[in-house]
Amino acid sequence: MTEHRIGTQEEWQAERDELLMEEKELTRRADDLARKRRELPWVPVEKDYHFETEEGAKTLADLFDGRSQLLVYHFMFGPPYEAGCPVCSSIADTLAPQVPHLKARDTTLLLASRAPLEKLLAYRERMGWGIDWVSSGGSDFNRDLGFLNTEEELKPFLAGEVPPVVEQNARACGTDAASYVAEGPGLSAYALADGVVYRTYVTTARGLEPVMGYYGLLDRAPLGRHEEGEQVFWLRRHDEYPG
Repeated sequence: MTEHRIGTQEEWQAERDELLMEEKELTRRADDLARKRRELPWVPVEKDYHFETEEGAKTLADLFDGRSQLLVYHFMFGPPYEAGCPVCSSIADTLAPQVPHLKARDTTLLLASRAPLEKLLAYRERMGWGIDWVSSGGSDFNRDLGFLNTEEELKPFLAGEVPPVVEQNARACGTDAASYVAEGPGLSAYALADGVVYRTYVTTARGLEPVMGYYGLLDRAPLGRHEEGEQVFWLRRHDEYPG
């Protein structure tokens, strides 16, 4: 770690001032992208999705819980899983504390997975999260959004060399690689206006980094993410880190 360029406070300040200008430009660009997201056309959700919740079966409109905006994190926890995806679990660690703040801004935030509700609630208790979790296993909700892959679609991926991180996470979930990657993570957003539900935004992959708060912090630490060359992926459930 000490094999890094060393400088004086004056040198650091000069370069920091230059970097700050770039950071401010990035912030302005992010503001512009946020505006463009809000300006995307709203798509009416015409399919009649139903979800299993702690209060019984609910429609997508019911999930708004009296608010006009809904954010759904599509958590990788398929029917054969014995535990939730470690990466999705790290995201839920970040999301759960935001629930009351989002409610104050007319927004409901919850998790949705295809596993039976009993499994989801038991895992939520283990993790200690204060966030609603619904089972979407009885509908095409995940599939229609691209967060569920068929065996046929996965054949090319599984026929090759499966990345070690996939095998690692599959084992952590108590399932095999095929069942693990059948599920996909994502975030979808909805608006409820005049009794009609509209889909307004969907993202996945690196589009989920804003809800992975630890990466933003590591990007500002001296070594950054420091993941290059690691043979074993570092993320674990919060109750599985040593020490």
